[in-house]
Amino acid sequence: MISFISELKSRNETLFYYGLVCLGFGLLFFILSKTTTTQVYGVNAWLKPFKFALSTFLFAWAMAWYCHYLGGFNQPLFNWSIILLLGFEIVYIAIMAGKGETSHYNTSSPLYASLFSMMALAATLVTLYTAFVGFQFFTQSFPQLPPYYLWAIRLSILIFVVFSFEGFAMGSRFSHTVGAVNDNSNLWILGWSKTVGDLRVSHFIGMHALQVLPVLSFYLIKNTKGTVIVALLYGILALFTLVQALQGKPFFAASPKKMDLKK
Repeated sequence: MISFISELKSRNETLFYYGLVCLGFGLLFFILSKTTTTQVYGVNAWLKPFKFALSTFLFAWAMAWYCHYLGGFNQPLFNWSIILLLGFEIVYIAIMAGKGETSHYNTSSPLYASLFSMMALAATLVTLYTAFVGFQFFTQSFPQLPPYYLWAIRLSILIFVVFSFEGFAMGSRFSHTVGAVNDNSNLWILGWSKTVGDLRVSHFIGMHALQVLPVLSFYLIKNTKGTVIVALLYGILALFTLVQALQGKPFFAASPKKMDLKK
């Protein structure tokens, strides 16, 4: 782990430290979620900024590692685009959590509606920039990389982009659930609904292909065909959870006994 951290820092010091900052804020938000009682949509208000900060930490470190392989890539421009766009999202989500109000789908005032639109724009720009990075991996040659690892990076970015844009399915509905309005559960930190379809499941699975597939390929699979098959199965899982959610079905259903108690 120490060697990985040292190598990551040498590859992209800017995103390395930005990731650490996001991790630090994530830990702060997690502590606040355990020491405060403010709720939004039935769950602690600080869980949302915690999840966004942690996700940004993982994204920043993953992209810092992968972009090092690209030739002729404007790394400083990419770095600061990510820092400003995702930093804006984390800050706004945290401010709204502190006020006990939702950041997403909040159009209760012209200001909040504008900021929600700006968050959607920020997420879109980050996804498009990531898609551009993926295009570079498909068009450049990388003789120094094992083919299976290269394909893992390519396919992980492709799946990330597809299911990042799946976020528009939530934005268009002004709800992350199908069958109820922004339903949450006590499913640990994830909070996925146990009673209705939850679009966050496929969003989560798809976006974290960016970390899962290259690690599996490099350390366990070590085979191009196997990597492609696992990536295909992973994408099918993400697609299955999306279809399931759109049908109003939860990924983890509450037991009938618990449903009765809830009623």
